[in-house]
Amino acid sequence: MRIRRSVTRIFGLSVLPAVSCAVIAYFGYYAVWGERGMLALSDVQAQLGVRKDRLAQAQDVRRRLEHRISLMGSPNADPDLIEELSRGRLMMAPPGAVAVPRSGH
Repeated sequence: MRIRRSVTRIFGLSVLPAVSCAVIAYFGYYAVWGERGMLALSDVQAQLGVRKDRLAQAQDVRRRLEHRISLMGSPNADPDLIEELSRGRLMMAPPGAVAVPRSGH
């Protein structure tokens, strides 16, 4: 009877530290190797760098397009730009002129 009490007492006193160690180990594991852990940080930073580059390229393209639109939309539109667009996009030209489509604009 006395042994049984001492075993249950030792077991009862060791349950709380064991559970605490298990919880700390669980969260510690995922803090380092988890989906959002320390090791995944470098992958996320690499993806962020790539996406920042793509954003910079898209902003540059947008800035160039906005500039071209502003040249066409003003009351005194740039006649060279209007002619370039009409020839390139619509294949319109004065009689006797040859229009050759180009890609890359």
